[in-house]
Amino acid sequence: MATKPTESITILSLRKLSLGTAEPQVKEPKTFTVEDAVETIGFGRFHIALFLIMGSTGVVEAMEIMLIAVVSPVIRCEWQLENWQVALVTTMVFFGYMVFSILFGLLADRYGRWKILLISFLWGAYFSLLTSFAPSYVWFVFLRTMVGCGVSGHSQGLILKTEFLPTKYRGYMLPLSQVFWLAGSLLIIGLASVVIPTIGWRWLIRIASIPGIILIMAFKFIPESARFNVSTGNTQAAVATLEHIAKMNRSVMPEGKLVEPVLEKRGRFADLLDAKYLRTTLQIWVIWLGISFAYYGVILASAELLERDLVCGSKADSEVVVTGGDSGESQSPCYCHMFAPSDYRTMIISTIGEIALNPLNILGINFLGRRLSLSITMGCTALFFLLLNICTSSAGLIGFLFMLRALVAANFNTIYIYTAEVYPTTMRALGMGISGSLCRIGAMVAPFISQVLMSASILGALCLFSSVCVVCAISAFTLPIETKGRTLQQIK
Repeated sequence: MATKPTESITILSLRKLSLGTAEPQVKEPKTFTVEDAVETIGFGRFHIALFLIMGSTGVVEAMEIMLIAVVSPVIRCEWQLENWQVALVTTMVFFGYMVFSILFGLLADRYGRWKILLISFLWGAYFSLLTSFAPSYVWFVFLRTMVGCGVSGHSQGLILKTEFLPTKYRGYMLPLSQVFWLAGSLLIIGLASVVIPTIGWRWLIRIASIPGIILIMAFKFIPESARFNVSTGNTQAAVATLEHIAKMNRSVMPEGKLVEPVLEKRGRFADLLDAKYLRTTLQIWVIWLGISFAYYGVILASAELLERDLVCGSKADSEVVVTGGDSGESQSPCYCHMFAPSDYRTMIISTIGEIALNPLNILGINFLGRRLSLSITMGCTALFFLLLNICTSSAGLIGFLFMLRALVAANFNTIYIYTAEVYPTTMRALGMGISGSLCRIGAMVAPFISQVLMSASILGALCLFSSVCVVCAISAFTLPIETKGRTLQQIK
C-alpha cells in the first residue's frame, strides 16, 4: 500500500510534463527586407535591361559635355572670342550642373529617383535644341548653362542601377557603364568631324539631342527604386516592383512579408555631416573635386594642345588678327585654327583610352577594394600629368593622352561606385548630388587652367593638375569606410 502514493505522484508528474510540451508554439511570421529580396532574386534579364537603358544616360551626358570641346574652335572664330570667353562657356555649363545637382539630389530622396531622372532629361533635351538657334555668344552661354542644369540629374540613373543590383554584381556592372560614356564621346567626335565641316555646328547640336529624346521613351520600362518606395512607406509598390523583377528574371521572391522601417527624415544635408559620416563626406568631396578637375582638364587640354599646337613649349602661328568691318582695324586675339581630320583621329584614339584600363579597374575594385584601387589610379594620374610635359613626338603625345584618359576614367568609375555604396538610402541621392555638385567646381576651374594658364605656362598648368591628384590619392587611401562586399545600408 505504501507504493501507491509514489506511483500516483509519478503519474501526476508525467501528466504535467505532457501538458507542458503539448502547448502550441506561436510561430512568428516570416519577414524579409528589400536587400534580402534583391539578393534572393539575383541577377537576370531585368538587370540587363536596366544596365542598357540607365547606362545609355551616360551616352547622352557624354555627348552634351564633350560637345563643348569640339565646338569651341568654331564659336571662337564665329564670334571672335578671347581665351577667357571660350573657357567661360564650359565654366557656366558646370555652374548650372553644380547648382542643380544639389536640388535634384534633394528632390530625388524625397520624391523618387525615376521622376527626377525623367524631368532632367526633358529639361536637357529642350534647352539643347534651343542652343542650336542661339543668335549670339551671350545666348549660347545661357542656353548651355540650362543644359548643364538638366544633365546634372542624370546621376539618378546610376543610383537606380546601384539600388537594384545584387551586392556581388555591383563591382562588375557599374564600372562597365563606362562603355556608354565612351560611346557617347566617340559618337560626338565622329559626328563633329563630318557635320561641322559640311552643315555646321548648329546641326551638330540638333543631331546630338536625338539620343536623349529617344531614351526618354525607354524610361517607362524601368520602375521606381524599391528601396526608395519602402523608405516612404509605399510597401505595396515596392513588392509589386520586386515581383515584376522576379518574374522577368524567372526567379522567386523570398518567403514572408516585406518589412522595412518608414523613414520620415530623408534627404537632409545635416545627415551627411553627422559624426558617423563627417570624415567620409569631407574626404569624398575633396576627391570628387580633384577627379573632376583632372578629368575635364585632360579633355580640354588635349583639345587645346591640338588646336594651338602647344607642344614642346612652342605656340603655333595660328594666331590671326581679325579685322573689324566698319569699326576700322580693331584687333582681337582670335584663333581660327579648325580641327583637321588628324586632330579628330587623335581625339578619338585618346578617348578610347577611357576603356583601356576598365578590366584592370574592375579587378582592382573587386580584389583590392575601392579605397586602395582609387589611391593607386590617382597617383598614376599625377605621374602622367608630369610626363605630358616631356618634349616628344606626336605619337608620344597621343600615348600620354591615351593613358591619362584611361586613368581619369578609372578614377571616376571608382568614386561613383564608392559614393553610391557608402551612404544609406535616406541620403544616397543627396550624397551623390552634393558630391556631383562640388566636383563641378573642379570642372569650372579646369577650363581656365587648360585654356588660359596653359597658353602662358604648360609646366605650371600640368604641375597644378598633378598636385591636386596627389592630394586626392592621399585622401582616397585614408577613407574610413571600405564598401567592398558591403550591403547597401537602408538607414544610417
